[in-house]
Formats: sequence, C-alpha cells, structure tokens
Amino acid sequence: MTRGKQKIEAQKRNAEKNQKQKGSQLEARAVGLKISCPICKALLANQNQLGDHYASKHPKEKPPAESS
Repeated sequence: MTRGKQKIEAQKRNAEKNQKQKGSQLEARAVGLKISCPICKALLANQNQLGDHYASKHPKEKPPAESS
C-alpha cells in the first residue's frame, strides 16, 4: 500500500490516463463512410457496399454508376 507522496502521484497519473480521449468514434466513422445512398441517405464505405445495399434495400432500383 502506498502512502503520502506516492499515493498522490499515482492518483494524478491515473486521472491523466483516464481523462485523455483518443478521438470520437463518430469522427472516425465519418471519415470512413464516403458514399451515400441517394434514396435513403445511408452512408457506405465503398461502391461494393452500395451495390449490396441496393440489392437488399432497393431491389427494384438500379444502383448509380460508379463515379471516380
């Protein structure tokens, strides 16, 4: 068991360690999701996911052409 100065220093280190944020998951998600479905505005990461999305959610519609 620590006493005195060691205890205070340990508490400060733990408080700093627990306080630091490494970034928001929402920010990371926004960076990764670049394509959106024009019909329902769902965000997708790539063109393959857009094709799968159209096949399952909008089967009567054709997916938009791939824009480079």
